[in-house]
Amino acid sequence: MTEADAIEAVDEPGTVSSLAAAFRSLGIGAGDTLLVHSSLSSLGWVAGGPQAVVDALQDVLTPEGTLVMPTHSTQYSDPEGWENPPVPDEWIQLIRDQMPPYRPDVTPTRGMGAIPECFRTYPGVVRSDHPLFSFAAWGADADAVVDGHDLEYGLGEGSPLARVYDRDGDVLLLGVGHDRNTSLHLAEYRADFETELDHSSAPLLRDGERVVVEFDDIEIDSDDFDAVGADFESEVGLTEGPVGAATAKHASQVELVDFAVDWFEEHR
Repeated sequence: MTEADAIEAVDEPGTVSSLAAAFRSLGIGAGDTLLVHSSLSSLGWVAGGPQAVVDALQDVLTPEGTLVMPTHSTQYSDPEGWENPPVPDEWIQLIRDQMPPYRPDVTPTRGMGAIPECFRTYPGVVRSDHPLFSFAAWGADADAVVDGHDLEYGLGEGSPLARVYDRDGDVLLLGVGHDRNTSLHLAEYRADFETELDHSSAPLLRDGERVVVEFDDIEIDSDDFDAVGADFESEVGLTEGPVGAATAKHASQVELVDFAVDWFEEHR
């Protein structure tokens, strides 16, 4: 969406106050634990762009709540598996050898959008140590959500996703669909169906030195996430409403994950 398209999409600009009012109308309130997936462009024109969205979310949750966003950096996956686009075979080992180490404070996100990329730089925001599947958090339980993020099975029981679940958290899909809903990955780990194992490696910074760590994970698959989400919406339900030009969806993460576990066991 161009800036002209963003202006055309709304009758008036989005502001911190108007966004906060829309979030409250979805049932989000002070003290909540909220995992947000977002698309800035879907909102139309916003005064302040991603900063306004982050400010509005923080205003609604207050420091007594906890705001969480995925800050994945999949540029740290093995280049041999890159497909969009692939790199020449002769580059692969050079990339492995020369990729700078993942550092939570400075490593940019990839494919997460402008809002999480902005959020990760905010004062008081902490980010987990996983080189591929990190999450950033702010608020009362931020440290507890991101600390101890396991390298192995990085979206499973040792992940911030599970810590949000433990806190009876909610999910906000802000202008995006369930195909972006990382909580459904937690359900993949919990469901009883046959999975393939994937071996990965990535460079980290430990004691000031670049080290390459190796770890195992399951092969995650989001191809059916929209179908899971559609069935969840029809059978369990969620709160849906406008935020700027976007459609936002607010749901219990516990209900969503529990439903998806059963769904995967039936359909996969």
